Amino acid sequence: MTEPLTDETAGTLTLGGELKVRRLGFGAMRITGKGIWGPPPDPEGAKALLRRVVELGIDMIDTADSYGPEVSENLIREALHPYPDGLTIATKAGLERTGPSQWPRNGRPEHLREAVHGSLRRLGVERIDLLQLHAVGPDVPFEESLGALIDLRDEGKIHLLGLSNVTVHHLDLAEQMTEIASVQNRYNLQDRDSQEVLDACTNRGLAFIPWYPLATGDLAQPGGPLDRIAARHDATPSQIALAWLLQRSPSMLPIPGTSSIEHLEQNAGAVRVQLTDDDVRELDA
Repeated sequence: MTEPLTDETAGTLTLGGELKVRRLGFGAMRITGKGIWGPPPDPEGAKALLRRVVELGIDMIDTADSYGPEVSENLIREALHPYPDGLTIATKAGLERTGPSQWPRNGRPEHLREAVHGSLRRLGVERIDLLQLHAVGPDVPFEESLGALIDLRDEGKIHLLGLSNVTVHHLDLAEQMTEIASVQNRYNLQDRDSQEVLDACTNRGLAFIPWYPLATGDLAQPGGPLDRIAARHDATPSQIALAWLLQRSPSMLPIPGTSSIEHLEQNAGAVRVQLTDDDVRELDA
């Protein structure tokens, strides 16, 4: 039986200097249907999974209005509302969902305002804990998109603001306009293109939320580095991949997602894996 996370076992960081969370969250994209489209095949199972997230001491859930679309946010409310004290729910706006595996960007201020009001309604809250601009729109200046979210924050609809899928240049522009709590970019053992963004977040004390944190590819094959290191620690390759992320930066806040309670519990066990310096060097290489 997996032991629940605690502040001591998982470590903590503070979003925006205000919201303390444990350093392993849950990404709620995969509780939807195939292709992140429509409802899951077992909605009651998805809600049981969300309740198990909270039982395991995971106190941050990350979602988006485009997951389903709307399905993930609705399931979170149905499973967990009224929310337990200390649970942080982050969501995102700026991508639309027009079909399976389709993610058109939309950073128009009017769309973002509509999306935020929709998330408030679906999640059943008066204020979103952390609202992240999901992507930079192709036809709207970044400053206009972020400005719309700043207005919503000033109206009391958003507590903290974050960014997603951005460069250091975007982060610099954003911090000239307002305080930013987090950045969510793709980052994992196989894809470190956002290393510069991670370094900036580490240096500035911002949370870095890696999406797709468990992409391991050939590294997890029998005899590969993840497989060898996992055997030494009596762990799974996924636990080693997450442990590597957690030890890479104190700003790191992985949010592995799954539709399986078994995998959820395995992922939670990653916080107890302590990689050696040799392990880290092997994985870094």
